[in-house]
Amino acid sequence: MLGGVFKKVLLVLLVVVVIQNWGKIERVFNPSQVASEQIRASARVTLYATEWCGYCKQIRRFLDQKGIPYQAFDIEQDAQARKAYEALGGAGIPFVEVNGTVIRDYNPEKIMAALE
Repeated sequence: MLGGVFKKVLLVLLVVVVIQNWGKIERVFNPSQVASEQIRASARVTLYATEWCGYCKQIRRFLDQKGIPYQAFDIEQDAQARKAYEALGGAGIPFVEVNGTVIRDYNPEKIMAALE
């Protein structure tokens, strides 16, 4: 009887340890993910947006979920950001610059491609 309870407790502990360390375990079995995480961390991503833009909010959420660091500038509140946006040919928002590649709309696939 006691042996069965011990096995169940041990199994629950094992599951908890695996869940807590899933990121480390996944890196062992998927080393290409580590490389892509390093690429994302070293990326230069600039978002020109406004507070009221729904697509701008989606871009922020996407970048945050993917762990991609970025600088966001509100082109209505920041005159310097507005000048930089216009100098890049800004026309519409969201306007994202990824490692020198300009993306003029909400397009996660283009952002990921520019990160590679």
